[in-house]
Formats: sequence, C-alpha cells, structure tokens
Amino acid sequence: MAKIAVLKGGLSKEREVSLVTGGAVVTALRENGHFVTEVDVDRELPLRLAEIDPEVVFIALHGRWGEDGTVQGLLEIMGLPYTGSSVTASALAMDKILSKEVFAARGIATPPFQVLGANEEADAVELKAPLVAKAPLEGSSIGMGIAHAAENIGDAIRAARESTNGSVLIEKFIVGRELTVGVLGAGEALPIVEITPESGVYDFEAKYTPGKTRYTCPATLDDETTERVKELGARAYAALGCSGAARTDILLDGEGNAWVLEVNTIPGMTPTSLLPKAAAAAGISFNELVDRMVSEASLKA
Repeated sequence: MAKIAVLKGGLSKEREVSLVTGGAVVTALRENGHFVTEVDVDRELPLRLAEIDPEVVFIALHGRWGEDGTVQGLLEIMGLPYTGSSVTASALAMDKILSKEVFAARGIATPPFQVLGANEEADAVELKAPLVAKAPLEGSSIGMGIAHAAENIGDAIRAARESTNGSVLIEKFIVGRELTVGVLGAGEALPIVEITPESGVYDFEAKYTPGKTRYTCPATLDDETTERVKELGARAYAALGCSGAARTDILLDGEGNAWVLEVNTIPGMTPTSLLPKAAAAAGISFNELVDRMVSEASLKA
C-alpha cells in the first residue's frame, strides 16, 4: 500500500467541484488500504508536501493552477510522482486555443475556429453564426457564450470575457450528439458516454445539477461509428502527449462527422462522473480505477 497525498480544492473557479472529486478519491483510496493525507491546496503547498513526503501525489484539482501544468511543474521540481499528464501536456490541453492548433496541425477534426484578440470586438469575427465564444483557460463551461445569430455575437463575446482579459476563442457551433471518450494510461479508449442535456446546452448548470442531463453508456452507435469515435478520442489524447487517465470531448454531427472539442486531463472523479461511468461499463469499478491511476503514477518514480 502507498503513502498518498490527494490535492484538492485550490484557488480556481472550480474549487467546489474539486472538493467533491477529492473527497470521493480519498474515500476510495482509504478503502483500498492506502495511507492518505488530504491537502486543500494553497500557497503553502510546497511546505505541506515536504512534511508529508508522499510516495505518490493524486491530483484532484480542476481548473487553473491545477490542470494547467502549474502544480505538475512543482511536483516535477520536488521529484514527486503524480497522477495524470505531464507539465507540457497539461498546459496544452488546458489552453483551448493551443490544443485546437495542435489538433489542426495533426489532421484531427476540430470545429472551425478563430482567435479574437483582447482588443477586438464582434466586427472582427469572420466565422458565421451560430458560434461559441470561450475563455481559453477555463473549464466546466465557465466563460462560455453562444450566439445563435449574428446579432448575438457581441453578447457571447462579453460572456466569455467575464472570465478572461485576453484572447477569446471563437468556434463554430456544431449541432450534434455530445460524446466523451475516456482514455486510460496505455491509450486504452473506454466505452463512449453520450451526454444529453435537458436544455440542449451542456453548460455549468447542466453538468452539476442533478437531473439536468441524461447520460448513456455505452452510447447507442453502430460499430463503425463507435470504433471511429474511440480512435479519434485516443488520437487527440496522444496528439497532446497525455498520460494517465483523461477524457476527450467529441461532437458527432448529423452527417456522421466527428469533431474533437477538447481533452480534459483531470476528469471529474466522483462515482457518478463521466470517466468512472465509462470505466464501469468496461468492468472497472471506481476503486479499481483510482488504484490503476495510482499504479500508473508510481511508474514515473
């Protein structure tokens, strides 16, 4: 059994989500017999980790400073093995603009997009509505606005800018089925989860309000589409250099085209989160999944 520090909470806008993830992970690890110390991350983190001297660090942080390579960089400096992706892969995946540029360069289908500079407004948008405006460095659909018509583009940009002072990602809004592909450390794609939000938009409320979204796993798709979507999810994971458990979000349009939206390098880890749902469909229990993530992290030591 291992001596593990679980990092949770933190300073991002997704703090509350992280506390839930961290709590579920701690419970599972203790049930599995590990010696676990919970760490609510703040500026004293280096001192806390030095005191604990863990064999493995389980990162259960979401959003900035947890998913963007910052904590990963600290752990690299301290020589502590940790769950999830490397500094570089974490930084690429967290930045929606950089990750889409990588996808485009690798020939991975991603919705058409444009980067709107910090001083540019709606009149600089070249793509036609419907569009999505996104703050590049936020998760959980924070800092997102949708423009179904040209006259709404300014409002969508303003919604995104509530969470950023810099550039905004403008992305073509593609109507289709929302799918997510969990990928484990060896590049193994798990059964696909289909996400059907009651409102039609998978925003923060739809993600975290019970009953607002229906999840189907495995997704009801023909065999060819299933394999194609899973392969695309694994390709996006590999293109960013990810390791450990991650999740690729994909849209399947009415013509059967699959489009990668993003890769989440620290997926939610409660028993009802998407990655654990996919793992369960593959016969992997929540406790087994958590232990597998720890084992993969230990290989970095």
